[in-house]
Amino acid sequence: MADFVGAIDQGTTSTRFMIFDRAGTEISRGQIEHRQILPAAGRVEHDAREIGENARKTIDVALANAGLVASDLAAIGIANQRETVVLWDRATGEPVAPAIVWQDTRTAADLRELDADLLRERTGLPPATYFSATKARWLLDHTPGLRARAERGEVLFGTIDSWLIWNLTGGELHVTDVTNASRTQLMNLSTLAWDPVLLALFDIPEAMLPTIRSSAEVYGTALGTVPLAAAIGDQQAALFGQTCFEPGDAKCTYGTGNFVLLNTGTTPVRSTHGLLTTVAYKFKSQLPVYALEGSVAASGSAIQWLRDQLGILESASDSETLAASVDDSAGVCFVPAFSGLFAPYWRPDARAAIVGLSRFHTSAHITRAALEAICYQTRDVVVAMAQDSGTELDCLQVDGGVTANELCMQLQADILGVPVSRPAVAETTALGAAYAAGLAVGFWRSEDELRANRREDRRWTPTWAPDRRTEGISRWHKAVDRTLDWV
Repeated sequence: MADFVGAIDQGTTSTRFMIFDRAGTEISRGQIEHRQILPAAGRVEHDAREIGENARKTIDVALANAGLVASDLAAIGIANQRETVVLWDRATGEPVAPAIVWQDTRTAADLRELDADLLRERTGLPPATYFSATKARWLLDHTPGLRARAERGEVLFGTIDSWLIWNLTGGELHVTDVTNASRTQLMNLSTLAWDPVLLALFDIPEAMLPTIRSSAEVYGTALGTVPLAAAIGDQQAALFGQTCFEPGDAKCTYGTGNFVLLNTGTTPVRSTHGLLTTVAYKFKSQLPVYALEGSVAASGSAIQWLRDQLGILESASDSETLAASVDDSAGVCFVPAFSGLFAPYWRPDARAAIVGLSRFHTSAHITRAALEAICYQTRDVVVAMAQDSGTELDCLQVDGGVTANELCMQLQADILGVPVSRPAVAETTALGAAYAAGLAVGFWRSEDELRANRREDRRWTPTWAPDRRTEGISRWHKAVDRTLDWV
């Protein structure tokens, strides 16, 4: 009997394959970064072919590192960066254009023609460059001959989950799950089906769309005989990996962006405070579970910008040491609105800014301000979430790469005014995909069994006085105001 479950965690900057045992303990991993293609301001692209190849390589590496073979895996699940669009040739399986990444803002001018009320009612989402539909339409309109081919069914559309499933099953399956479909702005949130009104609004041929399936069921086989048994958007996967199974449970994942999700149960809660209503997960024939989500475009990517564009840091991990060399940011605020501001503002016209500088300030102050920005953006979302749900947060469960920065997590507790809890397995995105796949094939029997696996690694409690917190929040909001109306 197979003793392990594998998970592909395909993120914005890298692809990893992780192997877990029954206790939810990581046994092995393989990880490969992929190129960030930046052809112009506001444009972010990936090479889908590179991502597909890296997924295969990371599986081989993780199995080899653990001395395992494919038959040792009971199932494989997929968690993926959401909203990123891939179009490929049905016959050859080759991408017909670069993948347009969720951060890309090239379609900002197209938003003015969209009916915000219609979109929110049918999809739970506001008009934004973030989502997949405008990206797909842009490719169809700007690639010669592509729309006609798509209408004939020769070109397929998919988010990254669909692309990976197509590749791992040798082109046999063109499917997506409800969580990823809910982020395209083409699926009706109530019916969980492609919506004819939305397809007409965005001028997307239905012939190119994948079949919508649940988040956890056996879609087919990969690596010869291993059940491919889950596909779930990365943030929803992290919610599941944190075992946030009850209404009111919330988590925040810190990666390239920053994402807070609150489980709202089987009834969608419509936001009036700038949040997204989305599908959290759906397992086989069970009712879907919904979530409120606050999406922040730039968190870890702000640290990458300090490293790659400014050269302030040699590595992202240096940010903690440099920021800790000063007591505070000395009045500096950094608003990393490189792709505009997402929740709760939804301002694609915003542009990044560092304000409050004097000759006194150093790279250490700017770096500390970048860490604070991650935390202030999270607080903005948590406040909106409490207003929508009527539920006050008493602890924030956190995961993702940035949680390794212990200064940042202390700042998060200080700025929120509530404790922050990091689990022993910080990479809960992959763990959630593994849990979903394992449940689908009976490797784990119940959600209670998964809850029993969760172990806390570290907890941070607030240390700031209320006056300091209030002053910092006020300064942050003044800085946010200065980023608006630049385009």
